[in-house]
Amino acid sequence: MNLSEVVYADAIPIEGYGPGFFRIGGEKIDGAAIIHAKGARSWGGYEDLQPILDLKDQIDFVLMGTGANMVHVPKEFKTALEEAGIGVELMASPSACRTYNVLASEGRRMAAVLLPV
Repeated sequence: MNLSEVVYADAIPIEGYGPGFFRIGGEKIDGAAIIHAKGARSWGGYEDLQPILDLKDQIDFVLMGTGANMVHVPKEFKTALEEAGIGVELMASPSACRTYNVLASEGRRMAAVLLPV
């Protein structure tokens, strides 16, 4: 088996997560988080749409990590993003973290919006 080092040329990786936090690019973010190629920050939840909408020219879709389990998101949240041309892929936050890292290493235009486990 050949192992290759993963290179994040234009993105920072999600390094870990735990109860109520994410470790992204060497920094701990308590609570919900947004991560994309240019950085990461805390997120205010489903009512806090503007930071995601501000990325619409930089991303094609978001990986929506809904916590420990995959659950539906508020219809208004998903509709607002889709109307702005941002696709929404729902999954549990652990899956969203892993998927984000794979897609970021490929240089994909996306972000992860994560609720803590």
